[in-house]
Amino acid sequence: MVKIAIAGGSGNVALEVIDALVATKKHEILLLSRKNVPAVDARPGVTWVKTSYQDPKELMEILQGVHTVLSFIVTQSDPSNVSQKNLINAAIEAGVKRFAPSEWATSSFEHLTWYAGKAEIREYLKELNKDKKVLEYSLFLPGLFTNYFTYPYESAMHFRPFQTQIDFNKRRALTLDGGDDDRITLTTAQDLANVVARAVEYEGEWPVVGGIKGTELSVGQLLALGEKVRGEPFHIERLKADDLKVGLAKCSWLPTVDHPGIPREQAEALAPVLLAGMLLGTSAGVLKVTDEWNRLLPDYQFTQAEEFLTEAWRDKP
Repeated sequence: MVKIAIAGGSGNVALEVIDALVATKKHEILLLSRKNVPAVDARPGVTWVKTSYQDPKELMEILQGVHTVLSFIVTQSDPSNVSQKNLINAAIEAGVKRFAPSEWATSSFEHLTWYAGKAEIREYLKELNKDKKVLEYSLFLPGLFTNYFTYPYESAMHFRPFQTQIDFNKRRALTLDGGDDDRITLTTAQDLANVVARAVEYEGEWPVVGGIKGTELSVGQLLALGEKVRGEPFHIERLKADDLKVGLAKCSWLPTVDHPGIPREQAEALAPVLLAGMLLGTSAGVLKVTDEWNRLLPDYQFTQAEEFLTEAWRDKP
């Protein structure tokens, strides 16, 4: 049993991880929140503490006795990464053994400008350990959550999918012209949560790059899987890279991110930018991740995309 502190614990990915940790019935879990601490939390072994993340001394006191810190701070909502850097520094001062920064996504960030904050934290942690290791950390990288492709239906307890450029629901897709061979890693939110729960108990040293590979397939294979699962051909529009690079999305529809942290007007305005970033980024390999945690946890059986999506879409219109 160890004490685990979770920053940004009200997010949907964080809640999946919290439930997996609680299910082990092994750990003491401390949730850090900017919001008022709820009077009651039904999860056993879970306590809350309110913090602004702005006072390093307060954070250091909060983290006393903590073994592992998992950060789910939304980097887009953390200007200059002040909150997460304060959390990292406080973890070091408090003697925390392990730290997971707010990653939970892709292997790299080429064309994904909205992930600039994650890239900065990677460099910050690397610099801290440059001369000697002061903090053990791992970048948990699941690629793209398979659950996105069940939109608009929910396929996890907490994770809420939103529409992507491959829309299983309306049997349509926006792809990069010539990009059918581009590779993608798909991992369910449930598998990510279970891997993190096992990683907390892992007795060896955490790998800095912590790839988690559920299923790897090409864009073309994902389209074929969609058509198989949905029982009909998809309407596919193929976009030119040169157009996307100058901000032109020449297509009949745009996926819009439905996220509580992004106002609808802002999400609609960002839609062409997000689409271009995802298509160009996929071509650059950002959604293909490595398998470090698969190799360190060889007994864990990952849910394959075909199995998961076939079941998710069974009997759906």
